[in-house]
Amino acid sequence: MTHEIATRDEQQAVATQQPNSLPAPAPTDGTTALMAWAQEASLAYDMAQKLAATSFVPQSLRGKPGDIAAAILAGSELGMKPMATLKSIDIIQGTPALRAHAMRAVVQRQGHEIELVESTDEKCRMRGRRKNSETWQEVMWDIPRAQRLGLLTKDQWKKQPKAMLVARATGELCRLIASDALHGMAYVSEELEGTVHGEIAQPRAPLSVAALTAPAPTTEPAAADETHQVTRDDQAPADGIWDAEAAEDSVDWPETAQPGSGN
Repeated sequence: MTHEIATRDEQQAVATQQPNSLPAPAPTDGTTALMAWAQEASLAYDMAQKLAATSFVPQSLRGKPGDIAAAILAGSELGMKPMATLKSIDIIQGTPALRAHAMRAVVQRQGHEIELVESTDEKCRMRGRRKNSETWQEVMWDIPRAQRLGLLTKDQWKKQPKAMLVARATGELCRLIASDALHGMAYVSEELEGTVHGEIAQPRAPLSVAALTAPAPTTEPAAADETHQVTRDDQAPADGIWDAEAAEDSVDWPETAQPGSGN
């Protein structure tokens, strides 16, 4: 009898014993950062849904809240606020790209220096140096170089060669002195798209009643061989359809610059 009582007591003790519970592991720095980023992404998407149909969003992003949210997050990593981002980032054939003036701003905000040395319709010379560096790096873009890459047949190169040369020089110089500041957006949108941003739009005549009530003109489909090329400055010309978008009203380099006058 004593043995049976002892056995039952042991069984009850085992049954009532609480299992060992290990403390929950502390979140790592990476996990904490990822959770914060996920929360930021959710807020960016909510904001993007409200902005998607407004005129403050460039045509390439309009009606695309997912792309808008991604642009806002990318701009945040570059130190830009949401509305500034929407005026600074374009999506060109699925590739996000900074406009030339925005790329210079990002690089200069990091403390690096950029100077426009010479700018004409024939050539553009720019120089720059990293923060705390004494060595200047200089790049030059001229019409013969653009011609070798097959760029001169594009409309904006015919209309505004000076601005296109500045955009090309901007992209090359910023990649050279501060690629770490660009967070993967190494090409300016003018390089990929071929459209100059920052130009003042020409004034339009007011619409008349006749213009408003006139039937929409019919357009002929473009010929199959009427395509444009998307060419980066470090590549030979490649076949590709030019996804032209309307230029936004941002500010670019002044029309004149004296050597050594700074940016």
